[in-house]
Amino acid sequence: MADLSSLDLNLLRVFDAVARERHVTRAAQRLHLSQPAVSNALTRLRQALGDELFLRRPGGVEPTELALSLAAPVAEVLDRLRETLAAHAPFDPATSDRVFSLGFSEYAEAVLAPPLLAHMASHAPQAMLAIRHADRVNAMQMLEADEAQMVLGMLPEPPALYTRLRLLPEAFLVLMRPGHPLAGGELTVERFAQHPHLLHSPNGSREGALDLPMREAGHPRRIGAVVAHLSAVPAILGGTDMVMALSARLARQMAAAHALALRPCPVETRHTRLSLIFHRRFEADQGHAWLRRLLLSVARDASPREECERVRQGLV
Repeated sequence: MADLSSLDLNLLRVFDAVARERHVTRAAQRLHLSQPAVSNALTRLRQALGDELFLRRPGGVEPTELALSLAAPVAEVLDRLRETLAAHAPFDPATSDRVFSLGFSEYAEAVLAPPLLAHMASHAPQAMLAIRHADRVNAMQMLEADEAQMVLGMLPEPPALYTRLRLLPEAFLVLMRPGHPLAGGELTVERFAQHPHLLHSPNGSREGALDLPMREAGHPRRIGAVVAHLSAVPAILGGTDMVMALSARLARQMAAAHALALRPCPVETRHTRLSLIFHRRFEADQGHAWLRRLLLSVARDASPREECERVRQGLV
């Protein structure tokens, strides 16, 4: 049986570093220790656990079965300990090397990650964002499993243990190829419904924000295709007569980058806005609160309503 009384936090840190690096010298550099100190810690670990843990091989070390089974739990324990200590420590973005785990929808990542990271490069140069995909299907699972400290997207109301912050309402613009029949003249709902629509839906849903208002206007739209990734949109629009209603901020980016035509959307959407959701245990976490404020500020900087009005007035 393993002698747990022989284990201390420093031994677990050494184990984690060697398991990640698969190399004793690089693990020592990661921990700012000498190689003999790391080797000595591994010897103590081997004695305590009754296992070789790491076997020498050309170019580094190979973990044993026991080491492989311990790697994830040890990493999780250390990560949680770091998070707990960070939550109760003063947060200075200029010096912090904290890693923030976030879940973003593809749209939120495309629109908010660039200005967010630009701000952090200047004001929190050593901190890091680790962004994973989140949508209405998996967002709450990510929070419950501690895979993300906050999620951001078009998300449903969360359970009572979670806080939800609503960002600015999302307005829409319409993208199409240059020379498209709808690129000129008044864009009415009737004309809008006469052409097939491209829908972006990472989870495969065929219902978007415009379907209900268009049905209520008496001109239901026809979906020509559903795509999972925004990267496919410019080429599809450029090579077909499909049109796409997209959030104003992202629509303007795509129009500028890919020479697409941009028109005002002829129907109004209701209650469409990004939500920022996080567990209430993070409310007093100073670093988490700093990032929340930064996210809200970045989202507020580019008002989608103003973007739409500029297109409507022909200023873009």
